[in-house]
Amino acid sequence: MIFQPELETMPAEERAELQRRRLRELLTRLKAVDSGYWREKLADVGPDDGIEGLPYTRKQELLEHYPYAMLAVPLGQTVRVHGSSGTRHKPTIVAYTEGDVSVFADVNARSIGCAGGTAEDVLHVAYGYGLFTGGLGLHYGGERLGATVVPASGGNAAFQVQLLADLGATGICCTPSFAYLLAERAADEGVRDRIRLRYGVLGAEPWSESLRRKIEDAWGELDACDIYGLSEVIGPGVAMECRENKGGLHVFDDHFYPEVVDPETGEATEGLGELVLTTLTKEALPVIRYRTGDVTQLLPGDCTCGRTHPRIARFSGRVDDMLVIRGVNVFPSAIEAALLEHPGVGGQYAIVVDRRPTMPELEVHAELSSGDLLAQRDEVRRSLEAVLEQRLHLRVTAIVADPGGLPRQEIGKAKRVFERTDETDELLQLTGG
Repeated sequence: MIFQPELETMPAEERAELQRRRLRELLTRLKAVDSGYWREKLADVGPDDGIEGLPYTRKQELLEHYPYAMLAVPLGQTVRVHGSSGTRHKPTIVAYTEGDVSVFADVNARSIGCAGGTAEDVLHVAYGYGLFTGGLGLHYGGERLGATVVPASGGNAAFQVQLLADLGATGICCTPSFAYLLAERAADEGVRDRIRLRYGVLGAEPWSESLRRKIEDAWGELDACDIYGLSEVIGPGVAMECRENKGGLHVFDDHFYPEVVDPETGEATEGLGELVLTTLTKEALPVIRYRTGDVTQLLPGDCTCGRTHPRIARFSGRVDDMLVIRGVNVFPSAIEAALLEHPGVGGQYAIVVDRRPTMPELEVHAELSSGDLLAQRDEVRRSLEAVLEQRLHLRVTAIVADPGGLPRQEIGKAKRVFERTDETDELLQLTGG
């Protein structure tokens, strides 16, 4: 379903003119704002300047101007505040006007439509509600689409699979790791055959094509589609895969103008690079050329779904998530892809960076996909180590546990990468060891 066909199928040249007009309006408005931040930011910028000549914005600016110094409207004109978790530093706080909330609902309705959602669906939203943008973003999007929304939030997997069965959910919104966990739990609880999910809107953490296949196989007829967003821009709904052409995400560029640049030089690149976004319509807290830190590339060609928004590749990882192991650069997503392609392992895994040796070493923990493979554990381990070394050009130690032997995370984004030092072992702590 295309939720807003007049906008989502707009001819490219018509949308380009819309983008130019919205950028001019944005710059004119921001230069008139009584704000020290915006005066300094746009001191050398004219309202007719092209986007490539505008200054970049980085996350550090939101932290330095915490909580409200980057606002482009008086606080009294805002109706909501969201924020990041603040686990490593102060949270990044983002405010919304009533107009921003309306756009937020629209782009999430578009996203659900991309996955195959309709107004007739029962939509189970298992993202967290609260400061995190995921739950409320997809909730408002589902309601805007006309679906019946179940605000399940995160956690309590046994209860959630019962709700999926009893309430007749046809769509689910959650992290990919939780979607896989719910499939496991539905089988354990004996309700898998009563659940009729058609599609999943899955995001908030990086995931590979291999995990997609695991999720779709576990659920049967489900289309697992990737959604992208970040709180600094608006939340979920910045970009979305369509079910017709998985592998790339449509960026809703009438609201969020995308660029891909070399992370080191900041110059535009046609290959893999860092995604940069400009919010063309955000009122309360717009961002200009925001350096997301997410690694992707622009994809050429038209999409069979009929949408004319540009597409970006599924994310390889984050610029700051790249691991350097014995001089080799490794993204966790590359490890996941290699690991989950193996037929002998399930969908749960953990990556441990052992920093006790002089040179860091990589350790990968997986589970057997079935209890029938217990006698073949060593064979599975050896083949995993061979595949990982071939793919990563790096020697990796594989540890293969029994089915269900690794910890499950029912709330929030799944933690996949753990550190081991002389002082602490993060994975051991998680397992209670």
